[in-house]
Amino acid sequence: MRVHIGGDHAAYDLLNDLVQYCTEAGHEVINHGPTQYDALDDYPVFVLRAAQALAADLEAGVDARGIVLGGSGNGEQMAANKVRGIRAALCYNDEMAGLAREHNDAQVISLGGRMNTVAQARSMVTVFLGTAFSGEPRHQRRLDMVSAYETDGTLPPTPVVAD
Repeated sequence: MRVHIGGDHAAYDLLNDLVQYCTEAGHEVINHGPTQYDALDDYPVFVLRAAQALAADLEAGVDARGIVLGGSGNGEQMAANKVRGIRAALCYNDEMAGLAREHNDAQVISLGGRMNTVAQARSMVTVFLGTAFSGEPRHQRRLDMVSAYETDGTLPPTPVVAD
């Protein structure tokens, strides 16, 4: 699997660890940076490049996923989700990482370098990369609603609640 990764200074060491970890696991890793520590760097530069490259790969039918990292992972998740067609999930444990894939078909995992140990991050990445989307109709229906909104602003009808 191809893995696009990008982050910032707050997760620089973790990013480098995960590049090595994923490479050793047999993945083709593309590091979108940073490639050197800079305490003043800005995560959108690296995260948006990783998400754009991932979106292009997915559009071309490449088996690929993404990892974005920062201090908390919050801003990185938000940035990645701005790229059309990308679903990024902020995860803090293995269960969230698995559900992000199984229920939401997330293509990107967002991690906080200040929130988890290296071992926890490795475990979440392993779960995320190894979990398939369930394809259950209820999950697909919900993803289709989000995709329709992203494409043309279509909102599903408001459910009628019986008294």
